Formats: sequence, structure tokens, C-alpha cells
Amino acid sequence: MSTINPIVIASANGHQFRNGGAETCVERAFSLMAAGADVLDAVVAGVTIVELDPDETSVGYGALPNADGIVELDACCMHGPRRRAAGVAGLTGVATATAVARRLMEDTNHHLLVGAGAQAFALRCGFRVEPDLTGRKSRALWMEWKRRLASRGGDAAQRFQAGYAIGLEMEREGLIDANHLWGTINCSGVNAAGAIAGATTTSGLAWKMPGRVGDSPILGAGLYVRDGVGAAGSTGRGESNLFNLSSFVIVDLMRRGMHPKDAGIEALKQIKEHTADPALLNARGAPNFNVKFYIVNARGEYGGVALYGGDAVRFAICTEHGAELRPCDALLDGPML
Repeated sequence: MSTINPIVIASANGHQFRNGGAETCVERAFSLMAAGADVLDAVVAGVTIVELDPDETSVGYGALPNADGIVELDACCMHGPRRRAAGVAGLTGVATATAVARRLMEDTNHHLLVGAGAQAFALRCGFRVEPDLTGRKSRALWMEWKRRLASRGGDAAQRFQAGYAIGLEMEREGLIDANHLWGTINCSGVNAAGAIAGATTTSGLAWKMPGRVGDSPILGAGLYVRDGVGAAGSTGRGESNLFNLSSFVIVDLMRRGMHPKDAGIEALKQIKEHTADPALLNARGAPNFNVKFYIVNARGEYGGVALYGGDAVRFAICTEHGAELRPCDALLDGPML
């Protein structure tokens, strides 16, 4: 029998935010898993820390809102041994979107609820609905974005393009963390018995069109888990991941025997190959955006990969030896833009 190395893997924000507590996401998830908690319970408890931290502006409470100033949240979770999963999209008023997705998985046989239906379900389950999830920081950033957009003019399509360009401006100026323009947390765990589960949660693209849904709540895109094989989840440009269903592709490649890192690199190659829109290409003809994958197999082997690397492009792990951030292996060299 193969040795199983228990591990929790996440995007970098999984080992950056504590919401005033002693543990980060990956630390909380691993400690609960090691204490015998269900692997999905452990993962959800971990990402909840990040969802509730107002300093993390890409998920949950205090997240960067849509173009109308409203925080719309997307999330999903998958439980490998039970072969159960569910997601919510366009959820407003409830910061802990992953916990709502978990209740949907437990209480129904539906896989996805959206918008007002998702909020109504959360309310029936006892979740508190807040009138506004923006924090002081994210509200101020939205007001600055709105001020800049008002000076640009143009028709609806031009304003959409201008809105994204302003987001990039604010990123370059250091007003927005480079990882938060397309902000998300993905977290997956494998326990000592080889049970696998994962969750992905996000507020989506900053200043997005109201109603826009990315890859995070979609099974096979923002997250995919297969019992006995592994898990893969994503952050970055969700539309590219949706087009390629990359998380499913990665897990299926692992099912065929590929190492997590190699499977992730292959999925990135597909994204590069399928990116044809000139608006999404840089001067070298390569994607002008980033996508990152966080991957683990049923033995606890793992990989963190990205289209573009660098010191700021990292992923988090936690094992019996503790938690740390590690650099993602990159497919492409050179500047993204």
C-alpha cells in the first residue's frame, strides 16, 4: 500500500490571513484534520477564516464589490469519499459562502443555487444576511475606481474595458494586491486515510459586471475532487479556466498516472493554446493574465503551478512539519503584460 502524506494545500492567502486568531486557513484545516475531523469540515473551517477577515479583499466580508458596489460571492465544495458537491453563485449578504455551499450539499441534491435563491436558502438555514459586505477599505477602493471610471466616458462596451483597465492601474499603483483583482481562495486536503475534499470561494473579478460568475462555483473548473485520485482548484482569470474546465482535466490526468505538477502544467498549456482573443494577448502573443492551480493527489503529492511566476506568485501548504509558502512553478517566462 502506498504511503499517504496528509497535507492541506491552498492559494497563498491560505497562509496569510488569520482574522485576529492564531491560525491561518491551512493551519486550521490541518490541525482539525489531524484531530480526526472530517476532511471537508476541516477545509471549510479553514477558508472561513479568510472569508471573515476584512483585510482580505478578494473573498467574503470586506471583498472588492461589483461595478454597482455590491459584493457578490461564489463558492463550491466537494467531498471525495461521499461523492457529494454543491456551489452557490451571486450570493449577497452572507460572507461565509463556502458554508452555504456545504449546507446545500448536505441538505439537498442540488449542485448550484444562484442569486436571490442562494440567499433565501442561506436565510432558511439560519445564516445571517448582512445589508452590506463591503468593508471600509473595499468601499474606499470602489469609490476611487468609480471616480476614475466617470472621467473616461464612452459607450457600455468601452466603459467595461475601461473599468478593467482602471483595475489594472490600481494594481500597478499598489492600491490593490496583484492577487486580488481576480481574487479567490482555493483549499484542498488529504487526510491520513486518503480522504480528499476541497473548497473554492471568491468575490470574483473586482468591479465585475453585476451577475458575472467566474469559475469558482463551477465543478470541474474552480474545483474538482475525485476520491482515490486527487483534487485541483484554481485562482486567476476564471473565464479561461471555465473554457477549458482545467480542474477536471488536471484530476483526470492524475487518474491516468501523471504527477500533480505535470498535470497542472499540461492544463496551463491548454489555456495558452486556446487563448486567441487579441484583447487577451500581450505583445509576445502570450496570455496577458494569470491562472494558478493548487493540486494534490491521493498520496499527498502536490504541486502549485501558474502561467506566470515570480516572488509574489506562491501557494500554501501545511503538513505535520508546519505551514509554509512556496513559489509556483511557471509555464511562461517574461512579463505578463
